[in-house]
Amino acid sequence: MAEQPCLRPPDSPAAPNPQAHPRDKWSKKMDFLLSVVGFAVDLGNVWRFPYICYQNGGGAFLIPYTLMAVFGGVPLFYMELALGQFHRTGAIPIWKRICPIFKGIGFAICIIGLYVSFYYNTIIAWALYYFYSSFSGTLPWASCDNPWNTPACTNYFGKSNVTWTNFSRSPAEEFYTRKVLEIQKSGGLYDIGGIRWQLLLCLFLIFTIVYFSLWKGVKTSGKVVWVTATLPYVVLLILLIRGATLPGAWRGVVFYLRPDWGKLLSTEVWVDAAAQIFFSLGPGFGVLLALASYNHFHNNCYRDALVTSAVNCLTSFLSGFVIFTVLGYMAEMRDVEVEDVARDKGPSLLFITYPEAIANMVGSTFFAILFFLMMITLGLDSTFGGLEAVITAVMDEYPQVLAGRRELFVLGLITVCFLGSLSTLTYGGAYVVKLLEEFGAGCSILAVVLLETIAVSWFYGIQRFSHDVKAMLGFTPGLFWKLCWVAISPALLAFIVISSLLEQPPLTLFEYQYPEWSISVGFLIGASSFICIPLYMVYKLVWTPGSLKQRLAVCIRPEKLLRAPQAEGVGMNPVL
Repeated sequence: MAEQPCLRPPDSPAAPNPQAHPRDKWSKKMDFLLSVVGFAVDLGNVWRFPYICYQNGGGAFLIPYTLMAVFGGVPLFYMELALGQFHRTGAIPIWKRICPIFKGIGFAICIIGLYVSFYYNTIIAWALYYFYSSFSGTLPWASCDNPWNTPACTNYFGKSNVTWTNFSRSPAEEFYTRKVLEIQKSGGLYDIGGIRWQLLLCLFLIFTIVYFSLWKGVKTSGKVVWVTATLPYVVLLILLIRGATLPGAWRGVVFYLRPDWGKLLSTEVWVDAAAQIFFSLGPGFGVLLALASYNHFHNNCYRDALVTSAVNCLTSFLSGFVIFTVLGYMAEMRDVEVEDVARDKGPSLLFITYPEAIANMVGSTFFAILFFLMMITLGLDSTFGGLEAVITAVMDEYPQVLAGRRELFVLGLITVCFLGSLSTLTYGGAYVVKLLEEFGAGCSILAVVLLETIAVSWFYGIQRFSHDVKAMLGFTPGLFWKLCWVAISPALLAFIVISSLLEQPPLTLFEYQYPEWSISVGFLIGASSFICIPLYMVYKLVWTPGSLKQRLAVCIRPEKLLRAPQAEGVGMNPVL
């Protein structure tokens, strides 16, 4: 599409518009960096990356992963930070300054953020339940002598002549499924059963922490992340050292990194690498836009993007060693191959496999407390970021109503998230969590990022965007970044979206096969957020006066903006 001339006067003498409620700013640069790292480094770094890595060729997988990060993930990470910092507004109102017809992207992002909060915080609540259960002399998942255990329970640690079969269930697995979830009381999605009050209490405590971390804005959340974003690294280092000293640890490391070069010929490996890097870095969730919008105007967001994305990728790689040293130990104890132990993925890796290994270490109580404290903090700062994106977007869109009422609005949002999570706290709640995880933020978020990239690069214009970056940083993005934004990143995203839609493996959990109707419900959940984009386009075109050509011209043209050169260097001031 032909680029439109820049609508911003180069040397506007206009003074900034006075605002009754000036925008918050980060107290320190580290508050921002830790918030970004805390959002990007989440539970998925610990459970998803190690599994995907060994499944897709071990050390060979690092090649497509690195390429996808360099050409896809990092450029979009940089783009979102720059957009948020320049326009200094949330994911909904920012579009009137970029390309008004794409404003539906902002609403879609908020709906996806709500869906994620409905299930993600429940996983943190499970971790809190484990954390509480860890304060005992003997961990409750260390033996088969508990009321919830079945005859299939097999404890092979410290015992000889114990045969592990396909029907065997470890004490840790039965604790997770029969004690924490009590999933045996559910018949599946047809009959999810009543609410587990213990998990309800855990979730209430999680949301209470979230509320008091977010209610005052970045002034409070910027302080909390000093704990929630740094503690996981201390714990990961301790667990890595402990794991490396276990018998059989080397088997796990070899299995993790042993390259299978033949896998690189498989399209699925490249799709997995691209999906992992996009979901891990998190462009498209509106979080980077929101967090960067509280930066000072001349902050070096280019350096921030490189540093924080590198930290995120290295954390994923480090987590693989933490997980696989323990899987090697378990394989040694079971006298089986590592691949037979490493079949668990997703939450099961964190709630069954790793706790099982911890239960049979010296100092098991100490390591269990550390591990689940790390999981809680990993989850919390990602929740902070996800909800801050929604809060910033909605409050910036409706300042007349919500200005000065942040505490009340955050309370209302947290209440909606809590009520929306109730179905995940039932006996069959794990089935609901899996469904929301699969469809709530799957293809829909990737499609949103694709449209966001197209809107900025093709409609707003790469030259105009580069001009904005130069105004902040003093230099124009290089040719590499422009190529990625205009062509390479959109092509990768389109490739992932199409591949994901064409290949839909059957959905299962604990040997439960999801019925066909539930898959249809899942697609409706995914479509319910994305549909905001075409609906808003139609609405915008219908309500804009003039001929169709005039309407299109108005709908794709950014609002005229004036900048006051001497005003703190600083933010955008819309001339209404």
